[in-house]
Amino acid sequence: MSSNFNELRDSLVRACHKLAAEGLFIGTGGNLSVRHGDVVALTATGAVLGEITPEQITITDPAGRIVDGDLVPTSESPLHLGIYQHAPADQVRAVVHTHSTMATAVSVVLDELPVLHYQQLVLGGSLRVAPFHAFGSLELAAAVGQALDGRMAALMANHGAVALGANLAKAVENALLTEWLCELYVRAKTIGEPRALNAEQLQSVIAAATASGYGSTRKAQ
Repeated sequence: MSSNFNELRDSLVRACHKLAAEGLFIGTGGNLSVRHGDVVALTATGAVLGEITPEQITITDPAGRIVDGDLVPTSESPLHLGIYQHAPADQVRAVVHTHSTMATAVSVVLDELPVLHYQQLVLGGSLRVAPFHAFGSLELAAAVGQALDGRMAALMANHGAVALGANLAKAVENALLTEWLCELYVRAKTIGEPRALNAEQLQSVIAAATASGYGSTRKAQ
């Protein structure tokens, strides 16, 4: 295993451990990747993500050919590599795929998660649910790609969720946000019919965020 990719591997290991600690991973379910230049680092198939080590991260080229590492990469490599192939490199440099409880629960009921909270706009708006296909298949990769159009996250019917980021930290943050939004929907549904924000309300939020610089730190005047 080459030392040239140590930093890349270490960053993925930390991200896996963080998401596992947050309860988004159980055992070997789920996978992560990060794109760096002309290579992609992916978690190995069969790795327990809460205990994953740098040796269980495989480096491939954009076509999926192994560049460095001893283990076969995740069975969802077509999903990850397909996203990188079609997404702008400056906008998507990391992909997180989870089998988290709330996202999976919502994925077996809804065709689209409506915007109940304005923070969902960070992900692009309502979250589409890609139709079910077998894991690791090109059909699943294509369906998820369509569901992600204009979005930074999507759900996968009877399967889980996928979140993107301009860097690995942002992809992790978006995965956590996706799970929180799904839990919000599930909890609200136990009380009554969730009330989605309408187009006018969403536009007012966008205007307020633009005017205030919401979501970024800045020095006080």
